[in-house]
Amino acid sequence: MTELRSLDDTAPPDAPPADASVYLDHAATAPLTAAARAAMIEGMTHWANPSSPHAAGRAARAALERARTQVAAAYGWRHEALFTSGASESLTIALGRAVAGRRVVSAVEHDAALRAAGAAEVLPVDPLGRVDPARIGDVAGAVVAVQWCNSETGVRQPIAEIATAVRGRGGILVVDAAQMPASDELAAHADMVALSAHKRGGPPGVGALLVRDLSLLHPSGGQERGYRPGTENLPGALGYAAALAEPEPDHDELRARLDDLIRRSGGEVVGEGAERHAAIGSYRMPGVAAAAQLIRFDLDRIAVSAGSACASGSLKPSHVLRAMGWGEDAAREVVRVSFGRTTTAAEVERFAAAWRAVARTRRFAA
Repeated sequence: MTELRSLDDTAPPDAPPADASVYLDHAATAPLTAAARAAMIEGMTHWANPSSPHAAGRAARAALERARTQVAAAYGWRHEALFTSGASESLTIALGRAVAGRRVVSAVEHDAALRAAGAAEVLPVDPLGRVDPARIGDVAGAVVAVQWCNSETGVRQPIAEIATAVRGRGGILVVDAAQMPASDELAAHADMVALSAHKRGGPPGVGALLVRDLSLLHPSGGQERGYRPGTENLPGALGYAAALAEPEPDHDELRARLDDLIRRSGGEVVGEGAERHAAIGSYRMPGVAAAAQLIRFDLDRIAVSAGSACASGSLKPSHVLRAMGWGEDAAREVVRVSFGRTTTAAEVERFAAAWRAVARTRRFAA
C-alpha cells in the first residue's frame, strides 16, 4: 500500500488533480469491475430465457446454474442459493415469507429489514452498536435478523456468538451480509443470508438469498425453485459471479489512517472501540450538519454520504445512531466514508484535507 503522508494544508505530490473526482461511497454502490462487465456482455450476447425448453433456453439455464454455483461457492455455501434483485428483496423474502411465528430484528438493521419485518420485536444494542448475545432471550420459532456489518457505521456484529444464541434457543438466523466481502464464515452460522451484487463490484439489480433449507420459506411459485416469480436476470447473475471471483484489497491501514486524521482534526470516530469493517468509516464533525458537509465535499468533487443510500433522502436522524444512544443534533452531524477496489491513499488524504477545511470554517464562524 502507498505510504500515507502527513496531512497539511497542501495536497501531497501524488494527490489526484484538484478537478478530479474522488469517490468514497462504495458502501452505497461500487464501480462495476472489468470482469463483471465482460461477463454481462457475454450473457447478453448469448442470452435467452433460462426457463424456455428449447436449446437456447437450456444453454441459458446451464449458464445461470453455473453462476449460482459460483456465487454459493464464494461464500462456502453448500445449500440453496436463490437469485433476487438485491439484498432488499432477499430480506423481504427471508423475513416476509419465513415459516416462523415471530420476527425479531436488531435495533440497527437496514431500513429494508425493518420494513420487511413489520411489527417485530427489537433487540437493543450497546453504545457501540453491538447486539449482546447474552441478551437474546427466548426466540423459539422466531426468525431473527442481524446485519453482520452495519451499513452506516461499519460496526461488525459478533455473528458467531449471536448464531449460537439464536439457533441454540430454537430461532432462525437471517444475516444481512450485503456490505461484507465473500467469506465462508457464514456457512457455519446463518440459516439465511441476504447478499447484493452492486456492493461487491457486480451490477445493480441482482443479489442472492442463501437458504440452508427451503422448508424455512413459504413458496410463492414461479422461477427460482418456486420462491421468486419473474424471468431470471442471466446477465446480472453472470456479472455477480464474475465480480465475486476478483479479490478485494485490505483497507485496514487506510481506514486506521483516516480515523487518526479525523481525530486530530477535532472529529469523532463512530463506533470506535468495536470491531469495524475495514472499508467503512463513520465520522462526526461537531457543529456542522451532515447536509452542509456533503454540499461542501461535493463542491470539492468528493463523494461521501450521510447514512445508508436507501435512507439518505430522509430528514430524520439516523435510527442506527439513535439506537446507539446518540442525541438528535449529534446524529445529524455524521457522514460515512467507504472505500473500494479503486480507492487510493492520496484520495483519503484529499478527503481529510477537505474535512479540515470545513471544520476550520466552522471554528472561524464560531
